[in-house]
Amino acid sequence: QVQLVESGGGSVQAGGSLRLSCAASGYTYSINSMGWFRQAPGKEREGVAAIYTGGGSTYYADSVKGRFTISQDNAKNTVYLQMNSLKPEDTAMYYCAANRLYSGRWYALRGEYYNDWGQGTQVTVSS
Repeated sequence: QVQLVESGGGSVQAGGSLRLSCAASGYTYSINSMGWFRQAPGKEREGVAAIYTGGGSTYYADSVKGRFTISQDNAKNTVYLQMNSLKPEDTAMYYCAANRLYSGRWYALRGEYYNDWGQGTQVTVSS
């Protein structure tokens, strides 16, 4: 399996920024894509952003387009999520996940196709 460790969460006021990091270890050779997902209390899990490790294609939820940027450093086996212009509605537990079995944009933001998950990092945005 792939082990994932997230960091960078915290509390910030609306309009502020945070950068989340996800470091992957273990069987990283087979990773097709890395994704960020979030879940707030009382809400369904949402795919936020994903990046394909080979070609670097990125995908975003409509709610974060223009504000969030996903990137990767393959040498470090690390994926980042730069979050700008944060809103209170961005408050959630954010999870990093690795897709080792499926390729193609259809799977990018669908958590059910991801195999390995990090422990999550809390992001809280206050107004």
